[in-house]
Amino acid sequence: MEKDISFKYAEAILALNPDWSGTVTGNTEKELVIDWNGQDEIAAKDIKAKISEIETAEANEKKANEDLKASAKAKLIAGEKLTEAEANILVGV
Repeated sequence: MEKDISFKYAEAILALNPDWSGTVTGNTEKELVIDWNGQDEIAAKDIKAKISEIETAEANEKKANEDLKASAKAKLIAGEKLTEAEANILVGV
């Protein structure tokens, strides 16, 4: 499920400044309103870069999990021993 734009911005701001306690509202990038709650603003380009970084990390993790599931399935079919990581991914741990 795709995250909405305000959530992406809030997530990125928190990654850049874990002490941030403001809010982000709006449904499109043009509508975004960021309440900095008295804290220093972060440049939009830095926020967008962090969003891209987070999305890349999430895509890489998803791909790694898919690869692990495929490996586990192939080993199960072949009757081979699974690694702990493969077993965990199959049982949802």
